[in-house]
Amino acid sequence: MAIKTVSTTPFDDQKPGTSGLRKQVPSFQQPHYLENFIQSTFNSLEDYQGKTLVVGGDGRYYNRPAIQTILKMAAANGVGKAMVGQGGILSTPAASCLIRKYDAFGGIILSASHNPGGPEGDFGVKYNVSNGGPAPEKVTSAIFENTKTIREYKIAEATDVDLDRLGTVQIGEMTVEVVDSVADYAELMESLFDFGKIRTLLEGDFRMCMDSLHAVTGPYAKAIFEQALGAQPGTVTNGEPLEDFGGGHPDPNLVYAHDLVKTMFGSDAPDFGAASDGDGDRNMILGNNFFVNPSDSLALIAANAQLVPGYKAGLSGVARSMPTSQAVDRVAKALGMSCYETPTGWKFFGNLLDANKITICGEESFGTGSDHVREKDGLWAVLFWLNILAERQQSVEEIVVDHWQTYGRNFYSRHDYEGVDSAKANELMAGLRDQFSTLPGQALGDYTVDYADDFSYTDPIDGSISQNQGLRIGFTDGSRMVFRLSGTGTQGATLRLYLESYEPDAAKHLVDPQEALKPLILLADKTAKIKELTGRDAPTVIT
Repeated sequence: MAIKTVSTTPFDDQKPGTSGLRKQVPSFQQPHYLENFIQSTFNSLEDYQGKTLVVGGDGRYYNRPAIQTILKMAAANGVGKAMVGQGGILSTPAASCLIRKYDAFGGIILSASHNPGGPEGDFGVKYNVSNGGPAPEKVTSAIFENTKTIREYKIAEATDVDLDRLGTVQIGEMTVEVVDSVADYAELMESLFDFGKIRTLLEGDFRMCMDSLHAVTGPYAKAIFEQALGAQPGTVTNGEPLEDFGGGHPDPNLVYAHDLVKTMFGSDAPDFGAASDGDGDRNMILGNNFFVNPSDSLALIAANAQLVPGYKAGLSGVARSMPTSQAVDRVAKALGMSCYETPTGWKFFGNLLDANKITICGEESFGTGSDHVREKDGLWAVLFWLNILAERQQSVEEIVVDHWQTYGRNFYSRHDYEGVDSAKANELMAGLRDQFSTLPGQALGDYTVDYADDFSYTDPIDGSISQNQGLRIGFTDGSRMVFRLSGTGTQGATLRLYLESYEPDAAKHLVDPQEALKPLILLADKTAKIKELTGRDAPTVIT
């Protein structure tokens, strides 16, 4: 095998965000762009020569050629073995599963998650470490520093690997094993959930619809739901992964999963509906004419964990991202276990999981998971709900309403303003910060400010500090508003506004969340000058 050393110059825009490096496809297609980032990744790592690397992605446009480049660079940099999902397909939780099961030193996952795909769409690359989770900040910072000084990269001169054929081939000294994308992950799911009871549920009168949005979970959902669990053929819709996601937006929310929402809110709706995103780590849960807020879903999973075989022994604790509603906190308090509040980004759960401080964790952005892998896991959440439904023999709505009656309801909503001018978005955030020193104790409308801060997190395991993680205004009645600029987009800025208010009175639980939160919505606009600075009369997406 000949190894070619290629001279290059740095790019100035390769700083990884919360989930790796994301840019539009044409950026990655620039000569040396992908290669620089991959070489910088290898340059920042130690003691990986001769070890195993997992490689795969969500099947979006540029997935296959990027994998070929990565394999040749891995061989040139001394990787001993590369495990690749068949067809280049690996959901993000499945990649985490493989890293953990086969003791890989890490994995390179190609995905831009819930962002649109296609030739002009988005693409992403992220590195996961040996525990199967996203690289922590010290690793991503080291990668970024390397991107600023890189002068050459190494790549093997070799023919492309047939990604569709299972088996092993060699690129020089490196073995490439093309593996079944689904098998190991499906085996893990069967070890956690009562497949027998779920099969009995699905083979009866119970009807479900799983929308994979032409993204990565199609093969997984068909294998698990339609084959292993006996759901009717056609239960999985949009199940073929497409490079452009069929022209859709692979984000499982009420706006972009519109076909599923139309089905589940129709006159003859199935009992249960779910959707997952581009790389399979997010989920949306629906009942017959009923939407389950992701924050409530996390709380319900924690409250009902004892019904699921893999979690009967109990939970060591739970965690949520800071913007996620405090519904799970109430469950943790009632069950006498710890609840941790972390910044947004799954990597922050990794240390807590590895230290056995928590078993279940989640984010309001349609992501939930547990200690079975080190990523959020969409199909895992769907199976958890099916296991609960099989055990409780109630509808989705009945289970959620019963939960509210037990714990009270945390009215909660997220308003996304997508594609906002970055300068205006930063002006909005700066304007809020400037008010913080004088806000505590002030009356804002009918509310009194308890605290106003920029969330900072000290990791209880390694002591690392993460600052500037979101602007919070909390009120004396427990209500709060949170403002963040998202790090997952590629164009402009996405302003996220999170609103929360607790209601203990069961007689008021069925009020529409937007109506219940209306005073806070108006107050947020006035305080932050959202309409004035963004030029938007309404959010792009409300969840």
